[in-house]
Amino acid sequence: MKDKRFKVAHKEAKIGIALVIFNFIWWFGFAYGLGSGDPAHYNYIFGLPEWFFYSCVLGFIVIGILVILAVKFLFSDVPFEDEEESGERT
Repeated sequence: MKDKRFKVAHKEAKIGIALVIFNFIWWFGFAYGLGSGDPAHYNYIFGLPEWFFYSCVLGFIVIGILVILAVKFLFSDVPFEDEEESGERT
């Protein structure tokens, strides 16, 4: 019989991988999409180049919020002890 904790762990691992892939696509898209031009034509936000602000600063905030929401709503507490062990202890 397969332990149900493995099913939960696999689901949460897939969510984590999806967040990492989204983070990389976000970072790569803004860093190389906006940052591949001539530096003389860059736009600036708060003194930072636009590509850096969107890829690193805003990306960090967005990913942080997504991770918090994923942990709060998609992840679940799983006991570390086996069910047989927890039933024997009193």
